[in-house]
Amino acid sequence: MCGILGIVGRQGTHINQLLYDGLTVLQHRGQDAAGILTDLDGNFRLRKSNGLVSDVFYKRHMLRLEGSVGIGHVRYPTAGSSSRAEAQPFYVNSPYGIALAHNGNLTNAESLGAYLRDECMRHINTSSDSELLLNILAVELGHRSRALRIEGNPHINIETVFGAVEAVNQRVKGGYACVSVISGYGLLAFRDPNGIRPLIYGKRRSEDGEEFIVASESVAITALGFEVVRDVAPGEAIFISASGHLFSRQCAPEAPYTPCIFEHVYFARPDSVIDGMSVYQSRLNQGQRLAERLVDQWPDHDIDVVIPIPDSGRIAALQMAKALNLPYREGFVKNRYVGRTFIMPGQALREKSVRRKLNAIEHEFNGKNVLLVDDSIVRGTTSAQIIEMARDVGAKKVYFASAAPPVRHPNVYGIDMPAVDEFIANGRSIEEINTAIGSDRLFYQTLEDLVETTKQPTSAVQAFDASCFDGDYITGDIDAAYLAKLDAQRNDGAKNRSHLEDAVLELHNDEEL
Repeated sequence: MCGILGIVGRQGTHINQLLYDGLTVLQHRGQDAAGILTDLDGNFRLRKSNGLVSDVFYKRHMLRLEGSVGIGHVRYPTAGSSSRAEAQPFYVNSPYGIALAHNGNLTNAESLGAYLRDECMRHINTSSDSELLLNILAVELGHRSRALRIEGNPHINIETVFGAVEAVNQRVKGGYACVSVISGYGLLAFRDPNGIRPLIYGKRRSEDGEEFIVASESVAITALGFEVVRDVAPGEAIFISASGHLFSRQCAPEAPYTPCIFEHVYFARPDSVIDGMSVYQSRLNQGQRLAERLVDQWPDHDIDVVIPIPDSGRIAALQMAKALNLPYREGFVKNRYVGRTFIMPGQALREKSVRRKLNAIEHEFNGKNVLLVDDSIVRGTTSAQIIEMARDVGAKKVYFASAAPPVRHPNVYGIDMPAVDEFIANGRSIEEINTAIGSDRLFYQTLEDLVETTKQPTSAVQAFDASCFDGDYITGDIDAAYLAKLDAQRNDGAKNRSHLEDAVLELHNDEEL
């Protein structure tokens, strides 16, 4: 999962600070790397590297990132390398000069790579599918860029741009939301035909004209002082010229509108509205329904207090406490400077970071039967350690509730979930999972309840991509061979080898510098 951002400011202004501030708002979507690219008078200015936004950009970089059009990206890697070379945005020189930042995962990356190499004679320098997507877009733009016009330029027009996106959607499979800069012309943004990955745009008016913004989440739009216009529709592309004119077109045949439900479980910030649905409201609803299910299964429960696992379990826990008429207490203090643990490579690193990330408040546990509430359980590593921490500070009994169903299948559309045999729910019943994580009783949301509580009347969404729960891959191109290959890339051994190779490469690069 990554965060993307694109801005078209007023001509003659510089949007570098807006891009920086917007990426800090999207930092929760990726802490591995960050990058900003701007376009000044037809010349790209780029800074990207590994690390948090605040670590990557210094004053000298910001002063150089001039221009009124630009894009930004925060990354965590879904598989393979996480070296600096994989940081985004990427760019190519031909045609025009095109840069791109991408959130998602292409499921036919292998065949795309072969096509670019063998038929288009284009060199791909990294293992990132985002570089593949950029080159596919460049090829399709190049095919159509013959004596066409936009705003008086003889080389490119709206038909060129939208025709290229249509061709990209026909050739590319998977989940993707993209922002792209075409040097000297403007900003292009587009979304996969199923709307799996989120993309939203907004604008603001001033005396000098309009400015536009495109982002992964609405919170990045409102935090920068823009007004949300709407979600980019599945299969839609929007083009915003450097002079501030917006064009849009549907660039894919109508397909089921199925955004990723895990955005509302875990990834998105609670103050975001995605696909017309409030993330905060979805999580409240999930907590309400889970409380009702708990009472149905265990009407004479002996729970004394409800305690959330910060941060994404907090909203569901708050509503559960209200529905159960129980005290809600903050029992864990979170160290804000440790990243999200389930996306960290290697079991040893995850186990260390859980203890560094959370510290229990003894008074809230000692002598009590506590219900711990989390958004989901993936590997179970974090859950088991947290339950142990609660017992260490005196909890009599520790019950556990997950606002999501058991995760039993890999996500192939841009979420770095582990290999299947590393899921705590793989081959286990709920009772067996309960024993494995060490809780006294375990409650899961059902998938039916999760879908019903997440969906809101304000949204046009027809269904959800819930493939990590039910194994139903909406794009229809996922088979056993693909999943086996993905499993080999995502297991802890492969990730440890990849990160060791990246470390050696980075050391070599630093020595050369």
